[in-house]
Amino acid sequence: MFPTLIGTVVIAGIVGYLAEKTGFTHNGILQSIIICVGGAFVFYFVTLMFGISFGRPGINAIVAAVGALIIVPTHWRK
Repeated sequence: MFPTLIGTVVIAGIVGYLAEKTGFTHNGILQSIIICVGGAFVFYFVTLMFGISFGRPGINAIVAAVGALIIVPTHWRK
């Protein structure tokens, strides 16, 4: 359980960094990483509690991180 949680955080951080560097978001590197890690944490615990999953934990982390970046549109703020 603990290695899966650490792997989820690492994968979400990488997704957040890559999303910012490729121009997918315009939040800032740290903000994108925080958004991705938060979304991955929430989905990880939802997976533990309810068994909702997309398959492997790595795929869950990637989908949750990208989903969090889409749901939290901080680039619309002034």
